[in-house]
Amino acid sequence: MQQLNRQNTSRLVQYPPRVLQFGGGNFLRAFVDWMIEELNVKTDFGGSVIVVKPTPTGNYAALRSQEGLFHVLTRGVKNGRLVNEQQLISCIQEIIHPYQAWETYLQSAELESIRFVVSNTTEAGIQFRETDQWTDQPAKAFPAKLTQWLYHRFQYFEGAKDKGCILLPCELIENNADALKKCILQYAALWQLEEDFAIWINTANHFCNTLVDRIVPGYPAEDARAIQQEIGYKDHLLVAAEPYHLWTIEGDETIQQELPFEKTNLNVVFTDHLAPYRELKVRILNGAHIAMVPIGYLSGLESVREALEDETVGTLIADMLDHEILPTLDYPKAQLEQYKKETLDRFKNPFIHHRLIDISLNAIPKFKARLLPSLKAYVEQFGHAPRGIATVLAYLIHFYKGARKGENIPLKASNEVVDFFQSTWAKYPNDFEKIVDRTLGNEAFWGMDLRTLGNLSKVVVERGRENFCFF
Repeated sequence: MQQLNRQNTSRLVQYPPRVLQFGGGNFLRAFVDWMIEELNVKTDFGGSVIVVKPTPTGNYAALRSQEGLFHVLTRGVKNGRLVNEQQLISCIQEIIHPYQAWETYLQSAELESIRFVVSNTTEAGIQFRETDQWTDQPAKAFPAKLTQWLYHRFQYFEGAKDKGCILLPCELIENNADALKKCILQYAALWQLEEDFAIWINTANHFCNTLVDRIVPGYPAEDARAIQQEIGYKDHLLVAAEPYHLWTIEGDETIQQELPFEKTNLNVVFTDHLAPYRELKVRILNGAHIAMVPIGYLSGLESVREALEDETVGTLIADMLDHEILPTLDYPKAQLEQYKKETLDRFKNPFIHHRLIDISLNAIPKFKARLLPSLKAYVEQFGHAPRGIATVLAYLIHFYKGARKGENIPLKASNEVVDFFQSTWAKYPNDFEKIVDRTLGNEAFWGMDLRTLGNLSKVVVERGRENFCFF
């Protein structure tokens, strides 16, 4: 069987680079790159993607060895019809690691054809760090790296307004593009870049808030061999995804004209008011997703589907949705019930094996973005802490102890989060009340002191002691 690369694959069209993409993980490849491939096939978009490695570790070795090629497997039920499709994605034509090729990274800003910037650096990615320096090659935080790139572009094209970019961040935070723009302007001020650059950022670039929705579990390890036999290539980057997808973009007619999605069958919505789309998706779908991680994983389960089908875990998640999340959302009851039903059906897709440990990446900022709004709204509405979300918190704190049934948990979080829990568990190994107090009081995690939310601390401690007998 041949290795998948451009030498072994014929009839691939080379397009000029139009998209700078920060991140090359499963989601961006099965969502944004999959959509760009469709634009190239169905419209005159005619653009390729430059993938930028946003973190110092790793090198996207598999993506490099396959010269940017991979297959997306779309599997599930759509409109009552079974879908099982494979599509070769060829739009990624260059990969840049700025920590290893700084000059190459900057030189990409000199490409006239670049028009779009997309990213998915998780909820923790869009943040301002005062410790980032202009002289860093590159700066650590994603917005800082992007500021360096944009400033080089601004200088190279002498502030030309037609060389600005359309920025489409996919991070799941509220008003993600507004947050990204704010960080960039903060770095411009911190680094004392000229005022004209800030003006260029504000007037020549379009920052579009977006909402993305597609379940992408990643590499289908269980049947990868059979799939590779079917497609005829060794593809180490096979990525499975459900048929359902939605990209909601807050943008005007200019953006719609430059992204001709209306000429495809893709579910892309342009709107001038993103908030309702985001609230339903984040509070219901993503809230349930992140809630399953600590409870399901510590219960010995491995996937989303297993968690939902487990009597104890599945019941807890359903009760949390019915009694703690849906009642705090101001939408017609029928709409909420329908959205919940569709969400649970998507989770139960028999083709999707979405590993809980993969969803656990940056679970603390995910809890903040996805469950904290429901938690706050519930306390405000009912005057006491919600039992289900408090249970999730108790399990999440225990999850970050880093062990399950005597085995280490591969924690996927920032050093700050891991260090905090390691030191806290080491200092108070038998005092769960103290651990809860320190965790809920860590405003760096939550943006507030959670101990002020009614009786939350008390309920989290109680739920922890009920579920973990050694507390």
